[in-house]
Amino acid sequence: MSAKFEPKTAVQLAPPKDDIISIEELSKANGEPGNKCYVAIKGIVYDVTGNKAYQPGGSYHVFAGKDASGALAKTSTKAEDVTSEWKHLDDKEKGVLNDWVTFFSKRYNVVGKVEGATNFE
Repeated sequence: MSAKFEPKTAVQLAPPKDDIISIEELSKANGEPGNKCYVAIKGIVYDVTGNKAYQPGGSYHVFAGKDASGALAKTSTKAEDVTSEWKHLDDKEKGVLNDWVTFFSKRYNVVGKVEGATNFE
């Protein structure tokens, strides 16, 4: 993993979990008051609860409670791009997506995997 993605401040991460998280459970983790805030990338679910950018009104709230692989690969915050599908993308977009996986894995706890996901690799 590249050093360019290292967080500015050290982050103590819990060991990754591989709990199965249903699409319904993921969608409820949308950062609304009283809810956790999760974002999935390539079927892996990250807990981004502490980051205001993913909370309601934040610049990345469109990703909250969803697998945002397609949008992240395209560097898009358009709701129509927020999809778990990414395998059809070109090599450059796949590289960007892999950079996002590296970025998230250095900052956020992995809380599980999306139930039925087939978009891991």
